[in-house]
Amino acid sequence: MAESTIVPIAPAPVTPRRERVTGASIGLRTIGIGYVSLIVLAPIAVLLYRALKPGLGSVLNSLDDVETQHAFQVTAIVAGSAVVIDTVFGVAVAILLVRYRFPGRRLLSAFIDLPIAVSPIVVGLALLLVYSPTGWFGTLTQDHVITAKPGMVLATVFVSLPLVARAIIPVLEQAGLDQDQAAASLGANAFARFVRITLPTIRIALAYGVVLALARCIGEYGAVLVVSGNIIGQTETGPTHINTELENFNDDGAYAIALVLMLIAFAAILLGAYIRRRQRRGN
Repeated sequence: MAESTIVPIAPAPVTPRRERVTGASIGLRTIGIGYVSLIVLAPIAVLLYRALKPGLGSVLNSLDDVETQHAFQVTAIVAGSAVVIDTVFGVAVAILLVRYRFPGRRLLSAFIDLPIAVSPIVVGLALLLVYSPTGWFGTLTQDHVITAKPGMVLATVFVSLPLVARAIIPVLEQAGLDQDQAAASLGANAFARFVRITLPTIRIALAYGVVLALARCIGEYGAVLVVSGNIIGQTETGPTHINTELENFNDDGAYAIALVLMLIAFAAILLGAYIRRRQRRGN
């Protein structure tokens, strides 16, 4: 007697239901699009128009200025240093908060979010009171922190502190401790568990947090302005140099710098969106 073969029936494709269009949904969409257009798109469009109005040659000439190039170099140094510190600190704190229980854990978690609530100007003033030559640690720091790159890096790290950690923490919480505990039971040390288990788990979230931190560091103005002294040719960054150009009535130069910073922000947004999309596919 021949054996019968059971052929599995493939499930019918699920067609997503189309949302019924109502007056309320149209009204909400109109309000949302109008709000974004008024607050975000319109200023960006005007900036693009004003920056490119004199012509591309004028933009390139403005960017070829020695002081402008130096400001971009300082921006790269400060932002790059701050992102490295944010990455190391963010990964360490995320692992500490998720995988360990200790007194003061909730307080530490709250302190990480403090830079989001505090004005950058206040941050700069606080650093000035602590690290200036007349501050608490002035006898140790002298003029090596305030009006210098270390102070600018410190201020930038403070304002961008939560971004990497908050991007990683949800992923670690979702992953749990099973794989890490299994590897530990097999004799893997902490470094091997981090490289082979933790890092592959958080790599996409880490990349997303780094992109956000980089965009935040490049665009920081208030805290850096206070601690740097905004010394032309020494401690100016791209955002603070815009203010200098406007004070010198060089509007074209200010718009050219703003255009470059905006393009960097757009690139960071697109890269962040791509990373988030890969993260959702992985989940």
